[in-house]
Amino acid sequence: MSETAPAPAAAPAVESGPKKKQPKKAVGAKKSSKASCPSVSELIVKAVSASKERNGLSLTALKKVLSGCGYDVEKNNSRLKLALKALVTKETLVQVKGSGASGSFKLNKKQTEGKTATCCYLALLGGHFLSHANPFLLR
Repeated sequence: MSETAPAPAAAPAVESGPKKKQPKKAVGAKKSSKASCPSVSELIVKAVSASKERNGLSLTALKKVLSGCGYDVEKNNSRLKLALKALVTKETLVQVKGSGASGSFKLNKKQTEGKTATCCYLALLGGHFLSHANPFLLR
């Protein structure tokens, strides 16, 4: 009786041939998500211009308005503060109270004289803000 040893299992062959190249993306292609949403500075300017407060819009009220329109304030808090500081240094906004990114902010009258500042909360916030509206912000 001759015993035959079982044949060892053949290892899967690794193909060392040429690899298939994947098509490259177009160089000039841009992401569409960037173009669809406005920047943080634009949202801040629209919210401050829509405010009818005499003393300007405070940082906490600004955060409430932006979170009401769907902007994630907790996640982008540092981005919000940097945008506020940049708008103050560009003299788009005037800081009425506080220092840095805290306090109250108003639009600079010198820059808005040349431009017509027409803004509507409904256009800014997509119409769903009125259910969460702060009566002090809508005066």
